[in-house]
Amino acid sequence: MTTQPAAPPIRVLIVDDQMMVREGFSVLLNAMPGIEVVGEAVNGREAVSQVAALRPDVVLMDIRMPELNGIEATREIVTADEDAKVLVLTTFDLDEYVYQALRAGASGFLLKDASARQLADGVRVVAAGEALLAPTVTRRLITEFSRLASAPRPPALARVGELTERETEVLVLIAQGLSNAEIAGHLVVAESTIKTHVSRILVKLGLRDRTQAAVFAYEARLVTPS
Repeated sequence: MTTQPAAPPIRVLIVDDQMMVREGFSVLLNAMPGIEVVGEAVNGREAVSQVAALRPDVVLMDIRMPELNGIEATREIVTADEDAKVLVLTTFDLDEYVYQALRAGASGFLLKDASARQLADGVRVVAAGEALLAPTVTRRLITEFSRLASAPRPPALARVGELTERETEVLVLIAQGLSNAEIAGHLVVAESTIKTHVSRILVKLGLRDRTQAAVFAYEARLVTPS
């Protein structure tokens, strides 16, 4: 009987200007199976350099840092590498800077008081190519800050017209936090069909992932903040 080789560990870069935070997360993640912390950075500028040198699978990114903040660092990282995955760290969930980081290309966010299991689960979700889009938190964040705009963003409105009726329907369900399987069940179609719709939506709208799609849907007023 042939034994399947073990999957390589998920390689993580931790970016935070506080040494205790970096060391704490490093200890927690290195204790988790299938995860390896390959480096640390103390600010956004160093993070950009470390990502280029180490090519981590996931970057845990603080937002408020000297020299280059987490928002600008995220933007530079995902612009340089479209496969880069950034998971933003924050001290409180309704944080306008987190919202800006999601718009800049972050795949999701975690609170700094997350448990070791939540931290590891978040890293695994993002490493697998999924967006960390928890309806109970991320939707509330997007709702809160998208309502600050008095009108939909013109570029968003223009691009909505490129979507088919079904693609628009799928986009709204993404913004409501539904997974592909849940959307498929709701629309009574195969999950593979939904995956195709999601891929086309992201391409047409020039978006990276489901998190950006959710932000877009709120800003285009396809979903009404409640």
